Amino acid sequence: MVERVLPQNKSELLDEIEREWSALMVVIEKLTPEKLVVPDAGGWSPKDNLAHLTEWMKILLGHYMDNRPAHEVIGVAPEETQDWDFQRMNKIFYKRNRDRSLDDVVDELKLVYAEVVARLESTPFEELLAPRFPDDPDKQPLLNWVLGNTSEHFAEHRENIEKVM
Repeated sequence: MVERVLPQNKSELLDEIEREWSALMVVIEKLTPEKLVVPDAGGWSPKDNLAHLTEWMKILLGHYMDNRPAHEVIGVAPEETQDWDFQRMNKIFYKRNRDRSLDDVVDELKLVYAEVVARLESTPFEELLAPRFPDDPDKQPLLNWVLGNTSEHFAEHRENIEKVM
């Protein structure tokens, strides 16, 4: 298992996020609109992957950073997020977004990404290093969820999309 190396300051964080975002966008730009909607062996198209990334960046902003209940951020019944069943949540996101147009999905992705970057730019780095959950025995910093829902997630889904290429 590879040990996660946390950025040491906001500049490093924003550089890492931008690097992975740019790599994702390069891959997306190489695909034709027709290829962007072709499902892979698992049933997800590149468009579905992009909509998924948008949903999780919204969770980053609304739940992890604004401390709103996850079900409220996602717009589902509380029991849908009670045990953080990622498969269940991802199915909800897939169903919600599967019939949207490619342009709509990409436009929203870019908009939400810009919101995330603006929010991170205005958030003191010390806040990102503070434990996200007061009752967390491991005292994991908010930064873990920032990375998990941005650069690390972008890299994961870029790799999934590259397999289609």
